[in-house]
Amino acid sequence: MDNAITISEKAKTKVLTLMEEQGKSVNDGYFLRVGVTSGGCSGLSYKMDFDNTQQPKDQVFEDKGMKIVCDLKSFLYLVNTELEFSDGLDGKGFHFNNPNASRTCSCGESFAV
Repeated sequence: MDNAITISEKAKTKVLTLMEEQGKSVNDGYFLRVGVTSGGCSGLSYKMDFDNTQQPKDQVFEDKGMKIVCDLKSFLYLVNTELEFSDGLDGKGFHFNNPNASRTCSCGESFAV
């Protein structure tokens, strides 16, 4: 998909597990909201949450059956980003494979463009 936000199969599975643990379901209209905030080692930080309310300027994507929503301002930083999940020895958790980031910090939670 061009100009979209996508999710790996492993990340999708983990998102659905976390949703279930929090008593939220895609059947009840919940989706994954991703975005960017100011802060972090490199200037910008990623954020993720579950939401069930779309805003007027939200960008909406669907990948592998998962609805992913992003505010317009954040989307400018996240175009063509894939959300991945790793549970290996090199670091456990979600990470954003962002082709727009000119540099990232070692924690992987912040970036600069």
